[in-house]
Amino acid sequence: MSIVLTFIAAALVTFIGVEFFRRWSVRRKILDIPNERSSHASPTPRGGGLVIVIVVLFGYCAVSYFEPRYFSYSFVTGSILVALVSWLDDLRSVSFVWRLFAHCLAAGFVVFELGSWSIVWIPIAEISMQLGPFGSILTFCWIVWVINAFNFMDGIDGIAALQAIVASALYFILFVFLEMPPLVFVSALIGGAAAGFIVHNWQPAKIFMGDVGSSFLGFVFGVLPLFAIRIDPTISEKLPVFAVAVIWPFVFDTLVTIFRRMLNREPVWRAHRTHLYQRLTIRGWSHAAVSVIFGVFSLVIGSLALIWFFRGGEFGFMLLLVILVLGAFVVILANRTSVEELNG
Repeated sequence: MSIVLTFIAAALVTFIGVEFFRRWSVRRKILDIPNERSSHASPTPRGGGLVIVIVVLFGYCAVSYFEPRYFSYSFVTGSILVALVSWLDDLRSVSFVWRLFAHCLAAGFVVFELGSWSIVWIPIAEISMQLGPFGSILTFCWIVWVINAFNFMDGIDGIAALQAIVASALYFILFVFLEMPPLVFVSALIGGAAAGFIVHNWQPAKIFMGDVGSSFLGFVFGVLPLFAIRIDPTISEKLPVFAVAVIWPFVFDTLVTIFRRMLNREPVWRAHRTHLYQRLTIRGWSHAAVSVIFGVFSLVIGSLALIWFFRGGEFGFMLLLVILVLGAFVVILANRTSVEELNG
């Protein structure tokens, strides 16, 4: 019951908080003005994800008060650092170099305190791979990547909030079965905050999450698996695969897009409209439809990863097969967009 109340409270507080924030943003003229790369047509308040940051961090600190062993100074410090530089970027543009520096600093704090992935289970081969010193580098890069993946993908109404809801629900189920009550509460807290926000952010969005919200959520989902590993090191083999799977659509889209831009010798940090989800909206798909496609993609992949986590065996093959099929489906849909449309 307390978990349900946590979800409801987080959703209500976020919903009300975002409405107050939206009105304040309009008065202060903190608006996202449309340009040639925008997916919206009228000025819209931005930075509403700041409410998600406040709700989640406050709730996390409250849970940690009763369970001190779950408290992480690096998580709180890193969250504030990522949120702060992102909020400044929402207010006035901050260079990519400074944002990346803040992301790296936050990731470094986490790896130093919470540790890193040391072993990864390979689903198809059914073998474990020792990472050695490379584990710290891989974990560091993972956190920085997810921060930026959420930021890059938060370009249409509802997509980032829906991904957060799906991922937090899957983590919630995982932590229930692993008997990690505080992390169950944290998952409910994240899911509730995202659910409260998406009401305002669903097409047509009344407010945007902004870098402050999307980067923070990326940081949270990058760090969350490390909490579980610190509590129970025996699950460290399979958790990296699960962590990637629950947000796979975001990881997949950013990987495909960055590789394409590198092949075309285009700066990967420069704003553009060539992500798979952007190509779909350019082709005429609504924001809601594309967000649902990516949300379902995430739910299917994450659910199979959850089953594989506990059952193993042939579910590893099924997981890989579904990833390939759904990935190919999205790529084919997106690439039917003509070059003229992308450049228009």
